[in-house]
Amino acid sequence: QVQLVESGGGLVQAGGSLRLSCAASTSRFTINAMGWYRQAPGKQRELVATITSGGSINVADSVKGRFTISRDNAKNTVYLQMNSLKPEDTAVYYCNAVTIIRTLSYWGQGTQVTVSS
Repeated sequence: QVQLVESGGGLVQAGGSLRLSCAASTSRFTINAMGWYRQAPGKQRELVATITSGGSINVADSVKGRFTISRDNAKNTVYLQMNSLKPEDTAVYYCNAVTIIRTLSYWGQGTQVTVSS
């Protein structure tokens, strides 16, 4: 079992910044990839950015150059620095972790990010 605890969401004006954090706790599994997905009202959940334990990064085109994902492997924590936020970035942001063995996928409870124009 992997538990994910997210923090850092909130309300910000367009052009502002937020930093999301997600800490994973597990006594049983080793985590490979961690990342962030988001879901806006009426839309499907979409990938924002992921990072593996080896440091390989995948970032959605819509946020490239504005969002930066990073990770502290020792703490099993992933961060998402979001700069130059736009109203279309408004969504619930979900943390995801995938284990090395059996590639089990776990999700956080989600944190709301609202960008006002």
